[in-house]
Amino acid sequence: MKNGKSDCPFCDREGRLKIITSNHVAFAIFDNYPVSNGHVLVIPRRHCSNYFELTMEEQQASWTLIAKIQGKLTDKYKPDGYNIGVNIGKAAGQTIEHVHLHLIPRYNGDMENPKGGIRHCVDGKGYY
Repeated sequence: MKNGKSDCPFCDREGRLKIITSNHVAFAIFDNYPVSNGHVLVIPRRHCSNYFELTMEEQQASWTLIAKIQGKLTDKYKPDGYNIGVNIGKAAGQTIEHVHLHLIPRYNGDMENPKGGIRHCVDGKGYY
C-alpha cells in the first residue's frame, strides 16, 4: 500500500526509532533531519495523515508531550525560543503521510532576521 500504514516510517517503528518519551497515545523522537539542535517530532501512535482527523484525545496527548519534552529541551539545549508546527497536506509541505508535530528549538542568531517566525512558510510573506 503506497503512502499507507505498511510503508510508514512512524508505524514501522519496531526497534528502529529511539523514543525519547511517550504516553498511551503518542511518542516523541528526535528528528532525523533536524533544523536545529534538539528538533523533536511528536507522533500519534494511530496512523492518520491529517491532523484535523485526529481525535481530541490524540490531539491533547500530543500537546501534552510537546509541553513535557519542551522542559527537557530547555534544560539540555538552553534555546532562546521555540517554533511549533504541523504540516497538513502536500501544499503545506507534508512529506510523511502520518501526523507529526515539530517542536523546534530556536537560538539567537540562527537566522539573520527571525521576525515573523512561522509566517516564513510562504516565501516572501514572513516580514511585516
